[in-house]
Amino acid sequence: RSAPTTALPSPPMPPLGRKMFIAALVTVLRRRNLAGLSGRVLEVGAGTGTNFALYPPEVTAVVALEPEDALRAEASAVADARVEVRPERLDEYVADEPFDAVVFSLVLCSLPDPEGAVRQVRGVLRPDGELRFLEHVAARGGMLEGLQKAADATVWPRLFGNCHAHRDAVGLISGAGFAVTTVEDRMLAPAWVPIPTSPLVLGRAHA
Repeated sequence: RSAPTTALPSPPMPPLGRKMFIAALVTVLRRRNLAGLSGRVLEVGAGTGTNFALYPPEVTAVVALEPEDALRAEASAVADARVEVRPERLDEYVADEPFDAVVFSLVLCSLPDPEGAVRQVRGVLRPDGELRFLEHVAARGGMLEGLQKAADATVWPRLFGNCHAHRDAVGLISGAGFAVTTVEDRMLAPAWVPIPTSPLVLGRAHA
């Protein structure tokens, strides 16, 4: 499942203005990815804790996995009382009890085994639990798809924490046995702007 290469309408703007627009849009999408959650949540790859302040008050506990020391230190500094930041990778983590939801937020692109990760989260969800995801996704045709493939094969993963822009996030999730119920394709910039990670997908799935 790939994202289209059509872009959100936006007027021409200087690089700084475009960067601020992209940051604001990503924050909106992060908030929407977490909207309506409640109970216990597992966040895989918490990074610097960008999502923590966006969780709705109905979420009572967040277990945030972040194995990178520097990122985990930043995440711990912004975690509130609901959030437990842990150092394990997903394949090392043993849950005490099942979760009401699992959150992937711009992380599947960088995992060494994304297929295995999606399969593993099914095992920690309640039977009626939900997977929420906001992910980079493969472009569908055109110059941008070629750019993604070239970037993934050369310097992009080494420069950006093993990020692979040309991954089929929705296909990974459905292929692991999840029923994908909602998918929304977005672009962070016009298709002609050479940003390999511009295509995003926002979605929900049930085990």
